Amino acid sequence: MIRSFLVVLAIALCSGAMSAQTAKPAAKSPGAGPVLVVETVKGTIEIETYPNEAPKTVDHILALVKRNFYNGQRILRIVPNQLVQFGDPQTRDMTKQAWWGRGFDAGSGHSIGLAEFSKKRLHKVGSVSMAHPGDAKEADSQMFISLSAQPKWNNQYTVFGQVISGMDVVRKLAVTDRIVRVTLRPEPGGTK
Repeated sequence: MIRSFLVVLAIALCSGAMSAQTAKPAAKSPGAGPVLVVETVKGTIEIETYPNEAPKTVDHILALVKRNFYNGQRILRIVPNQLVQFGDPQTRDMTKQAWWGRGFDAGSGHSIGLAEFSKKRLHKVGSVSMAHPGDAKEADSQMFISLSAQPKWNNQYTVFGQVISGMDVVRKLAVTDRIVRVTLRPEPGGTK
């Protein structure tokens, strides 16, 4: 009986090691930049960025990611069949929930300062865009993922990325779900 258990355990370990070796990260689109890895309590989401179309926005978001700005935040807003939003540091404090998404403390304190609209990057399922308080130039750290095509948002919100893996996770998220951490996926043969 012990021998049978050991054989089953060895087979399980070997097959687990083989699947870990064969699992590949989602492929990036041609021209895409760094990939954000958003680890949530419900699973992982990968977002490719578009520095050619939204260079200042991508630079701003990458700088925030490198500072661990998004780690420990929560999902602050969901509009069913439209969007999932995060990026407000106030969401780390449940007593401030009434203020989530608004107010001076709802971002990093440094807006991007311009809108980077592109005819190439439109609002479709999985598009990642910058939220703003009424003027696209005032976008800072809050972003949203489109759950459906939203052409009315084109030329209103800067699309700077696209979900390339984990859209099923996005659809499972609920308000107050925690973002464990956001990191950059290492480039093959390089560093983060």
